[in-house]
Amino acid sequence: MASDAADGFSRVIVMRPRRQKRQMSEINVVPYIDVMLVLLVIFMVTAPLMMEGVTVELPQADARAVSEDSKEPFVVHVDKAEQYFINDDPNPITNIQEIRIKADIVLRNSPKTEFLVRADKNVRYDAVVQAMVLLQQAGVPGVGLVTDSLEH
Repeated sequence: MASDAADGFSRVIVMRPRRQKRQMSEINVVPYIDVMLVLLVIFMVTAPLMMEGVTVELPQADARAVSEDSKEPFVVHVDKAEQYFINDDPNPITNIQEIRIKADIVLRNSPKTEFLVRADKNVRYDAVVQAMVLLQQAGVPGVGLVTDSLEH
């Protein structure tokens, strides 16, 4: 020790507090984005496959097409088994009066909506007329019939 003082230097040891590692407060979102993109691709591929509609074999006629700029029409579907469906709902109507009730609601909310009946060509005429009468009872001013074009 005496030799240290003789050199004119003294050693001072300074104790610095250790820096603690700061916790990272960020979340790495890259794996979440990857999973999201994979799910998006899966849904984009499977969604068209899940689109089920009512299978109806339409009669053919040479008629003008419905204008594309109009709103989505209210369509009553009648399939081969004479079950009634509204628009793209895959579940048949349990009570036929639902057609009148729903048509009345649509007519009140959007009076310019087109009302159509889309019936299988092998269905009895009575089933088509019954759908048209229910639409008339709801106050629909005119009902169109959906057909396939002759070229189809």
